[in-house]
Amino acid sequence: MSRNFMSSDEIRSLFAQAMSDMYRNEVPLYGALMELVAKVNAETLAANPALEDQLTRNHERARLDQERHGAIRVGTAEELTMLRRLFAVMGMVPVGYYDLSVAGVPVHSTAFRPVTAEALARNPFRVFTSLLRLELIEDAELRAEVDAILQQRDIFTEGARALIAQCERDGGLEEADARQFVREALETFRWHGDATVSHATYHALHDAHRLIADVVSFRGPHINHLTPRTLDIDAAQEEMQARGIDAKAVIEGPPRRLVPILLRQTSFKALEEAVAFPGDSGTERGTHTARFGEIEQRGLALTPKGRALYDQLLNQAREAGGAGSTGGDYSERLAAAFAQFPDDLDTLRREGLGYFHYALTERGLAESSSARSLPAEALIAAGLATADPIVYEDFLPVSAAGIFQSNLGGAEQHAYAAHESRDEFEAALGAKVADEFALYADLEAASLAALRQ
Repeated sequence: MSRNFMSSDEIRSLFAQAMSDMYRNEVPLYGALMELVAKVNAETLAANPALEDQLTRNHERARLDQERHGAIRVGTAEELTMLRRLFAVMGMVPVGYYDLSVAGVPVHSTAFRPVTAEALARNPFRVFTSLLRLELIEDAELRAEVDAILQQRDIFTEGARALIAQCERDGGLEEADARQFVREALETFRWHGDATVSHATYHALHDAHRLIADVVSFRGPHINHLTPRTLDIDAAQEEMQARGIDAKAVIEGPPRRLVPILLRQTSFKALEEAVAFPGDSGTERGTHTARFGEIEQRGLALTPKGRALYDQLLNQAREAGGAGSTGGDYSERLAAAFAQFPDDLDTLRREGLGYFHYALTERGLAESSSARSLPAEALIAAGLATADPIVYEDFLPVSAAGIFQSNLGGAEQHAYAAHESRDEFEAALGAKVADEFALYADLEAASLAALRQ
């Protein structure tokens, strides 16, 4: 008997909306952030009709208002594996491996997201998911205590576990079960003001690293930010400052350009939230700082060649004067370094620095198949095809660490050496992470093939 399953895209959309509603209630400034981004986007599109045409051609305009990414941090391999299974119900798979220890944050990460052009157009919701690295906790006694604390908790409801198993067994969920799954899954991401550790233990964890305290001290991996997409992050940053929102000083990622590349991110400072800590003589009151608001601007996905040039120029800017991404002149150093990175679409495409989506124009559609068999560059030159940037759907480890550090205390910078361990992460995940470059190359190749059809 056939089953009337709700599509994974629909379940993902339901979950993203439920998450947004929950976070708006938990973090009131998120609502102000959404209103601010909507205003900036409307003004940007009104001033640039060509950009609106490009976004519409590539199915990005419709998704813009609903686009979000969230971020969570978990403590054990079992939690990470179960999250992979939970996100699979929503058509989200792990893409990319990020080692944040290079920037002083004791986690490594992946991003769960949809990967096909159709799924991304329907809802591009993504969740940056980090796993705590116990081996980077230097104090052996504290490391053992953290492990014991984490082994005692279950961040998933029984209902969520049952519905995930049901979906895996049956191949999907019917509407009533899908809606119940969303309600159950949401509980994993909810904020809990009651800590599971004493105030003294919390401070020991906090002294080791604020992020360790955030991961270990609570019943679950509360969503620590939910990020809308803006078309002009510099305007959004100025608007935040004009409204008195405590924005971070530096926009993470590449400098402002005519052609945006990869990902730029900014945020407002994390909230100080009341927490109840259990104690021998009753509940102790304290505070915890971790959750914040973030805005992102997404640009052209770069090829391996383009990404190598990006990494080279970013390192050049950060190492100039030995000041890293701190110091009042960082923006100037960044702009000076990136003057070497081409900043027009034709050059980026011809030099193979970015991925593009090719499509026939109305004139191209009217031409014969023989005319459409010309090389893509000839079709573009003749006005028979367009080549638009493929949007970058993923993340940047240095930028992510910069956002984390800014909202975990700003100046805190632990001197971890690079500890990339993709094999260990994938073992904990229970699966291989997808190669983001291969995904973008497939999207570009599919659009080129469609020119010939």
